[in-house]
Amino acid sequence: MVKIVCDSTADIPAELYDKLGIEMVPINIIFGTETYRDRIDITPKQFYKRLSESKILPTTAAQSPGYFAELFTELSRKTDEILVVLFSSKISATYESAIQARALVGNIANIEIIDSLQTCGALGLSVIKVAEEAQKGAKLKELSDLAKDWCSRAHSYVVFDTLEYLLKGGRIGRAQALLGGLLKITPVLTLRDGIVTPVQRTRSRAQAIETLVNMVKGAGKIDALMIEYASTPDDFELLADKVAEYYPREKTYRNFYSPVIGAHCGPHVLCVDFVEGK
Repeated sequence: MVKIVCDSTADIPAELYDKLGIEMVPINIIFGTETYRDRIDITPKQFYKRLSESKILPTTAAQSPGYFAELFTELSRKTDEILVVLFSSKISATYESAIQARALVGNIANIEIIDSLQTCGALGLSVIKVAEEAQKGAKLKELSDLAKDWCSRAHSYVVFDTLEYLLKGGRIGRAQALLGGLLKITPVLTLRDGIVTPVQRTRSRAQAIETLVNMVKGAGKIDALMIEYASTPDDFELLADKVAEYYPREKTYRNFYSPVIGAHCGPHVLCVDFVEGK
């Protein structure tokens, strides 16, 4: 069976990693002199509590080519086909690390590496779909095509309180255009072509949540959907109730927002991710 690999920014409910046989590569989260492997040494809940309380802004770092090389070597003992679907290369070095690792290990397996140009739930939904099909016996080429298709139709819309974290973390991308109103707006952002891109300026949290709901409403047919939060459960439940008017609640994945991305967004993040139907 093809082994599926993703990085820890792919927001996949914890129980699905084992159920679907997904291998997760943890991104490093750094608070001052302390380094944590995302979702291994620190949980999303622990991370957001610390982010809310700490005066130190965390940074993040991709895993090394050596880490990937060790993982590829280990997986090659179990399979001769490996599909790796990773965080956008335009805001992380994770993809480049995997490419270098493939060159290091040589022809130990057929290793396909995909730059998703996505992150968080948009990436997670795509990886879940691919892993489900892998368990049904799909081969590498079919799974690679499926991953590219789903990633191309995936969207992630996120709202948070300030652009300050993105600015200090250097991941602000096209959202630089919003900086004139840094303290006066609640930004709604997305990834477009793998780059952080502004969607709308809103003047309140309530208006921003409505924007997220309208993105779901306007999508029409949806193949999969996830809603995410960090530290505002009441806002999360409000978002869930509103989204349920347009997509079945029982089919909706609910999750913590990626700590790696949360490090650049702050603790009050809300997000809706979906894959548009054809």
